[in-house]
Amino acid sequence: MHATATETDFVLPSSRVAALTALVVCATHPERRTVLSPLSGRPLAQIPQSSPADVAGAVGTARSAARQWRELSPRRRAAIVLAFHDRLLAGRDEILDLIQLETGKTRADAFEEVAEVANVARYYARTASALLEPRRRRGVLPVVGYATQSRLPRGVVGVVTPWNYPFALSLGEAITALLAGNVVLLRPDPRTALCVLWGVQQLITAGLPAGVLQVVVGDGDPIGAAVVRCVDFISFTGSTRTGRAVAAVAAERMVGCSLELGGKNALYVRADAALPLAVDIARRSVFTAAGQLCTHTERLILHKDIAEEFLRLFLAAVAELRVGVALDYGYDMGSLFGPEQLQRVIGHVEDARRRGARVLTGGRHRPEIGPWVYEPTVLENVSAAMDLRDAETFGPVVSVYRVADDDAAVRLINDSDYGLHATIVSGDRTAARALAPLLRTGTVSINESFAASWGAVGATMGARGDSGTGYRHGPEGLLAYTVVQSVAEQRAGRLGVRGADGQRRFADWFSRALVAARRGGLH
Repeated sequence: MHATATETDFVLPSSRVAALTALVVCATHPERRTVLSPLSGRPLAQIPQSSPADVAGAVGTARSAARQWRELSPRRRAAIVLAFHDRLLAGRDEILDLIQLETGKTRADAFEEVAEVANVARYYARTASALLEPRRRRGVLPVVGYATQSRLPRGVVGVVTPWNYPFALSLGEAITALLAGNVVLLRPDPRTALCVLWGVQQLITAGLPAGVLQVVVGDGDPIGAAVVRCVDFISFTGSTRTGRAVAAVAAERMVGCSLELGGKNALYVRADAALPLAVDIARRSVFTAAGQLCTHTERLILHKDIAEEFLRLFLAAVAELRVGVALDYGYDMGSLFGPEQLQRVIGHVEDARRRGARVLTGGRHRPEIGPWVYEPTVLENVSAAMDLRDAETFGPVVSVYRVADDDAAVRLINDSDYGLHATIVSGDRTAARALAPLLRTGTVSINESFAASWGAVGATMGARGDSGTGYRHGPEGLLAYTVVQSVAEQRAGRLGVRGADGQRRFADWFSRALVAARRGGLH
């Protein structure tokens, strides 16, 4: 492991902070919150905080702008988003700096967020018009009747996002909801608001009308909760515990919600896997963003025939990971987000040690690199008595398990309350594809890390169990932000009849029509 301590001050010009935070909906003299950079542990900026009254005002402003935005053609909305796409890539260096300064991740990991937003913007800008096109359906009587099924925007969509992928999750969901014709009330985590505000600024410069996208900043309670209580649809990404609370409020209010929650994802290396490839996939799947993403691997399942050789190669690769903090490319892993996350990781590892787990590599806090840096860590002999076995660690920690065959691997992968993602590495892709439907997960990647599923923006990502409900990416990711309205028209004739004889004749005639429809192959 290569590590370089740094004493560099990571700072932002106060004028740039002021320009970005001016986009926050808040009172004239708001309370301000000092946020720290995980790269240094030092103050990064003071961010104005919204109040519940500001949330109510932002919703009112958004509703006033809703009709203008809804009546804009899908092509015009798409043109604005594509202009944003170009501005995003042109301003890549500035947004990468902001993402790193706020999250502590490496530059390469920060670029994943930029690439995700660009991919989502392009995909939905190119496909939204066709996805939203009204569909003609057969009426109750062929020829004389038909129905038109339309996709209408839900209204004000609340997007509540966490700190771990602030830019990708906030901008990705906001853009998707906007292209579906909604207006958006966005609440990013207050500790990672600057990069989100940068994206909002680019959308406005690209032509987004005033009021269509409102940003409020503050803690989940009271600000996130205020958003959930006043919007027409909720997109929430965060913990399972909070997701349950959001779902309860949505159910009480009879509004829809989309929830992407936690994960305890597994990577299975079959006996026929090419081990150098498997090692590379596992290294990236476990340690990207210091393990602080819901789709990363926390359980490494190895076929017993290759387990020892795989571990020999994997531990050597982990030892060579370059861990450090810098506003440049070159490191493989950066910092944890803050002291709370560091204590969670330490707690899980130390609890496992006390209960008999063996640390194969890592297992140490490295403050000489960065205040909240923790070593890439691999453990074995992890049992159900340990927190690490079933609870989401959300850090650079993976536990190793050995299995005798595919059936045992499937049972172990499914032995979790979560059901977000799984990875299979195999030399036999046909066999791997046959295993995928047996896994109780929303997505499966074969011979690649979670990046395969995450990057395929045209394919819908779902979740099962405690990992949530709803969809991201693909057609369903956009259609979730719409409601279906069917308008049925009757060109001629009446369906209602009077009197016993008339009703009897109608029943006989309609029965013959149903038989003819069945024989004619109509649906």
